[in-house]
Amino acid sequence: MTTPSPVRIVIADDHPLFRDGLRTLLESDPRFVVVGEAGDAQSAADVVRAKQPDILLLDLAMPEASGLETLRLLGKETTTTRALVLTAAIGRTETVQAVQLGARGVVLKADASQMLFDAILAVVQGNFWLGSQQLPDQEAALKRSLAAPGKTNREFDLSPREREILAALAEGLTNREIADRFGLSEITVKHHLKSIFDKCGVSNRLELALFALRRGLARL
Repeated sequence: MTTPSPVRIVIADDHPLFRDGLRTLLESDPRFVVVGEAGDAQSAADVVRAKQPDILLLDLAMPEASGLETLRLLGKETTTTRALVLTAAIGRTETVQAVQLGARGVVLKADASQMLFDAILAVVQGNFWLGSQQLPDQEAALKRSLAAPGKTNREFDLSPREREILAALAEGLTNREIADRFGLSEITVKHHLKSIFDKCGVSNRLELALFALRRGLARL
């Protein structure tokens, strides 16, 4: 029986001691191998180009330029590397920006090591990871949506009102806040959301927000 190849990882963080500790942690598990390190956004992009790892563990708070710049640089190129943001703290806006720029997930540095391992494996397998939650592959959700009769690639058959509600959901608004914005009842908002879930092939608000942002159906 063939032993699976270890997941090849690049660590991008401006703190050498943290990188050293993370390398030791990862390489204590035979499923992972660290093939490169970087201490700033540009170097991170350079190392990914040179090493073509499976996973880029990327801190956003780096000197000179945010880790978001690394995502922008890599987004202009063809790469199979999947970026996983590993950070001490992150706001909702940065999370959305990171996902829009191609990140496949976010893990906090304070989370247990097992959660980091689970996140890496989930992302390698094509899933998204946010906090402690694995999300289904958004590409698969897209294919399910396109396979349904009457769906269009661009609009997913969403009505103008559904597109407005989808954009509001991606902003982080609650059902009550969405209802207030558009002069609707909460029950009407729930009916619209159920229809949007069905049309986009997702099952909850978090999946829908990520799906919408990745596909350009909603923006900040």
